[in-house]
Amino acid sequence: MSDLGAGFGYLMKGQRWVAQHGRWFGFGLLPGLVTLVVYAGALIGLGYGADDFVGWATPFADDWSSPWQGILRTGLTALVFVFGLFLAVITFTAVTLLVGQPFYESLSEEVDRSEGGDVPESGLPLWRELWISARDSLRILLRVALYGIILFACGFIPVIGQTVVPAIGFCVSGYFLAEELTAVALQRRGMVLKDRLVLLRGRRMLVLGFGVPLTLAFLVPVVAVFLMPGAVAGATLLARDLVDPDAAQDPGPGPGTADSGDAPAPRAWSA
Repeated sequence: MSDLGAGFGYLMKGQRWVAQHGRWFGFGLLPGLVTLVVYAGALIGLGYGADDFVGWATPFADDWSSPWQGILRTGLTALVFVFGLFLAVITFTAVTLLVGQPFYESLSEEVDRSEGGDVPESGLPLWRELWISARDSLRILLRVALYGIILFACGFIPVIGQTVVPAIGFCVSGYFLAEELTAVALQRRGMVLKDRLVLLRGRRMLVLGFGVPLTLAFLVPVVAVFLMPGAVAGATLLARDLVDPDAAQDPGPGPGTADSGDAPAPRAWSA
């Protein structure tokens, strides 16, 4: 159980790190803001167009009498919008990480630099890093979707489906959210997805302590935008512990006393 608290400690330490390095906090906000604007526009468009889509998809109901036509199409319109909102929530982090790959790479490197020791670099061209991130994010989303289908089916079990299953769902989401965030630092250390998953399984409770609270907060995309820079910083600190536990520091204390004015200017594109 102590690992759960330690994982949450890394989450808080990451938020403190960006609070003490203000320029990096603002730098890390940019990808989330861009993604949020795009998603908001898409959801607004879906809100206006969902009824037209449902009408086009249900021509068989054109001749139905009132109120049955309205009940059917109103219900389907609501389902279309809810499904779109669900997709937005589960893909927001992956898309933000993809859009912000060069930003978060630089932020993660600066966290490593501020903590001392080597600052690993992937040495890959940007297009290759983006391709790897997109491919791995898709693999993670497919895993989440598979677990989601299983948990959805289990949701029909009386009592368990309304208590245990949602709790398991948050654990699954938190685990894979932590994987996506730690991937920024671990990819720079040359670790492929398979190796990263093995590493995370070895400290499952630590990973859940980091990822589950973040998942609950990320249910509100606006909150996710402001927590994302600190989440990347905390995930980098967590990755350092996972890769080299002997060199890691206790996650409880603050991240350091360096003033934000001492930090070098953010670099949007890293090698």
